[in-house]
Amino acid sequence: MTALHWKLVIDAADPHAQAAFWAAALDYHREDHSALVTRLLEAGAAPVSATITVDGRPAWRDLAAVRHPDEPFDPASDTGLGRRILFQRVPEPKQDGKNRLHLDLHPAPGTRKAEIARLEALGATLLQEVTQAGGSWAIMADPENNEFCVH
Repeated sequence: MTALHWKLVIDAADPHAQAAFWAAALDYHREDHSALVTRLLEAGAAPVSATITVDGRPAWRDLAAVRHPDEPFDPASDTGLGRRILFQRVPEPKQDGKNRLHLDLHPAPGTRKAEIARLEALGATLLQEVTQAGGSWAIMADPENNEFCVH
């Protein structure tokens, strides 16, 4: 059996703002689907209402993605073919309570405090610092209050 290809999909109120935050946080590439969007619009295969302008380029209104810079991608669409996070617009707000799934970030040893400060400057919020017998980490929230940890 071949291992399955996957991407992480995160619901968002503003997928493009979330993609910008996570691209900066992870040092990932923010995908530019403008060539694909333009081709589909010109062919009449996508409605203009499904698009917006982001950074001066056409983009999908309800979708944005980031990918690991070393992973393969389709050059015709700039769509990642490996480690990738897709943000999709949803109408409902995030529900209160703990996320059932979250990212753990692992900066270089001894740099956690600096990494927390960098992430806060990007728009994240420090929620809690945890110290337990098994280790220590920080619980943070991205600009839409999705929790993640920094170890």
